[in-house]
This record gives sequence, C-alpha cells and structure tokens, in this order.
Amino acid sequence: MNISNFDLNLLRAFDVLMRERSVTRAAEELNLTQPAMSNVLRRLREFLDDPVLVRTGQGMQPTPKALSLITEVRAGLSLLTKGLSPAAEFLAAESVRTFHMAATDYVQLVLLPRLLKHFKAVAPGIKIEIHELGFDIPIRAFEIGKIDFAIGRFVKLPKSLQSQSWRSEELVCLVRENHPKFSRKISKKDFLTCDQIWVNGGQRSGMVDAWLDENNLERNVVLTTPNFLIAPIIVAQSDLLVVTPLEVARQCSHRLPLQILQLPMKLKAFNQDLIWHPVHASTPAHEWFKDQLKLLA
Repeated sequence: MNISNFDLNLLRAFDVLMRERSVTRAAEELNLTQPAMSNVLRRLREFLDDPVLVRTGQGMQPTPKALSLITEVRAGLSLLTKGLSPAAEFLAAESVRTFHMAATDYVQLVLLPRLLKHFKAVAPGIKIEIHELGFDIPIRAFEIGKIDFAIGRFVKLPKSLQSQSWRSEELVCLVRENHPKFSRKISKKDFLTCDQIWVNGGQRSGMVDAWLDENNLERNVVLTTPNFLIAPIIVAQSDLLVVTPLEVARQCSHRLPLQILQLPMKLKAFNQDLIWHPVHASTPAHEWFKDQLKLLA
C-alpha cells in the first residue's frame, strides 16, 4: 500500500459506500454516473487489496477489512472538514474559556484591574490564568499551547513567535517621603552612591545597566528582586532607592509614604510587547483577546 499515490477523494467515496451499501445510491449522492462510481469502487479495491463490498443474500455488505476502517476514515474526514472550514465566530459574551498569560507583577498591576472590570461587563464567563514570566521566554509552553500570550519587555524574540507593541513606559526613581538625602531631585553622583534595589523583572540586564555600561559606571545595588511590587514596600520603610516604571511608582505612592523623582540621566521610554505563537493563538477567540488588550493599553 503506497499512501503517496492515494487519492483522498476516495475516502469520501468509501464513507458513502459504507453508509449506502449500494453503488447506485452512492453514485446519486456523489453526483456521479453509475459507471464512474463502479470505477471508484474498483480503485478502492485495488488500493486496499480487498473487495470492500460483496454481494450477499441481504444485498451488498462490507468486508471485515472495510468495517475495520470505517471509524478511522470518518474521523479523518471529520478532522479535514473541521480544519478546512471557516473558523466559527467567537461569542465573547457566551464564552467560558480560560486564557493563559505570562506576565510580571508590574504588568498584572497595570492591566488586570481594568481587564477584569472590562470582562465583567462584556464577557463575564471569561477567566484568566497568570503564569510567572522569568528570565527566559517560555518557548516550549508556547509551542504546546500551555500559554496563549506573554506581555513584557523582550529584547530579542525567536522567529517562531509573533509580537505587537502593547504600551510604552518610562522609568523613574522612587524613595520614601522625608528621605534624609533626597527631596526634589537626585544628582548622578548621589544616584551612583546611594543604596539601591534592582528589580530585574525577569530581565538579565535593564536599561539603567545598559547606560551604566556605556558610561563605565557602577551603582550600589544592595538588593535584587524579581518583584516590582515588593520593592516600594521596602523603600517606604528604608533609605533605599528603586528605579521602577512610572505606573508602579504612581500607584504605590498613592498607598505608601513615597515620593517620585526623575532619573538623573535621560533614558528613552521602553516598550511592553504582547507576544504569542501563531499556531496556538490565531483563533477568533485569541484575536478578540488581543483586541481587548489593545483597547485597554
């Protein structure tokens, strides 16, 4: 049996023949002449090396081999039909699916309160499961469909993933109110010598580190943490400084005795990107989810 020479149209003919058990009725359903249908049956017999249908006292009956193939052939036809059919419309208001997203705690702080409020109004059955975003892009999780999306600052993406810009952000300094050294601004000298927290946020090197390297400078980092939201709590109870996204600084300064200072050096705003695997995140449901993220950016 050489499958490379097999005409897939014969699968449809086989299915109809097994259902109708009549060359005449199968020809009518497939809109073929009876001689043409007889030729199709001949080709099936040659390929399978089996009579397929035999005449008995109860009419035409499938052979044991043909009967053993019915389930697999119909399953294959069903998969082909489903795969080639236009994707069904995604009805967000009726959906109960769960979207899986990898993100830092910063992204969760910025996005989730608004996203959940929005979903409550337009898609109350939608659920979100957050996965931790570490140093490395979770390529394997994307490939097997465990993660639908990730949001973060990605310096370099593998070719297998797609991306779009989600929002831009700038960095600021955050210190406690009534800090003994800083009130309205901070000099470069003081920035380099003060005790600092570095929030790596899943990055091996940040924008401040890149600036320091370019200028052959160092700062005094006494604590490194992956969590954006723990750093302001520590800063509010110490004389430490942390460089953090402006939105984190704004939200935390409303809740804690903190003050926001501009960086003593000029750094560009940075992009937060939405990334996904095209094989597992290109359905109407995923397109809808991406639209909601853009809407709330």
